[in-house]
Amino acid sequence: MKRIFLPIFVLTLIACSAPVDVPPPPTSIFSATPLPTYSTLIAIPATSIPATTPTVGLNEVPALLTSIPENYNPTFCQDTRALQLVSLLQTSIKSRNGELLASLVSPTSGVGVRYLRGGNVVTYFDNIKFIFETTYQADWGPGIGSGEPVKGSFQDVVLPSLEKVFEANAVVTCNELRTGGVTYLAEWPYNGMEYYSIHFPGTDQNGGLDWETWAVGMVREEGKPMLAALVHFVWEP
Repeated sequence: MKRIFLPIFVLTLIACSAPVDVPPPPTSIFSATPLPTYSTLIAIPATSIPATTPTVGLNEVPALLTSIPENYNPTFCQDTRALQLVSLLQTSIKSRNGELLASLVSPTSGVGVRYLRGGNVVTYFDNIKFIFETTYQADWGPGIGSGEPVKGSFQDVVLPSLEKVFEANAVVTCNELRTGGVTYLAEWPYNGMEYYSIHFPGTDQNGGLDWETWAVGMVREEGKPMLAALVHFVWEP
């Protein structure tokens, strides 16, 4: 399997309105059958910030994407726009640019973020533009091992993991979930949604057990890939 190395882009932060705490829409828990895998990989092209951002209601209830859409594209892995989205997602995380991040999110489904396996899916729409400032305490579900509720802001709970995984030498694969050693069945939970797997292989001093993976799910809006899901995988005892 070839590896793709994500470049790090330096951006000028887009000015935005004063931070506000906007709670996300209701959370949900769901699972489905994983997609077949593909092994074709492409180099990530140079990218720029999109000129416009989607505008949607903050309280809009997302559609659950658990079936194969009519516009399912078997050549997804050859679509450079999908890799461009991954690259822009990395840039938005590294620069903590909420406006850029919001511009990548599907206005129809929003983006469902699942930090814990079997935990809650917290869905964001245009309110994700405030995600790097808000202190809203989301409920991410039962913690690994303890089963105690994990509650906290996106920037305190989720962001450190995203920053760790979306580093310069991340391993990127298309429609194939890359993980380290697991004690459970690691599978992509959205049947019919295509995705990229961004994998941090872990460190030698920890025997690779500190690996982490974020899977980036996408849907098409007017033919253009848009961010619809972020799913986290880690080693569990």
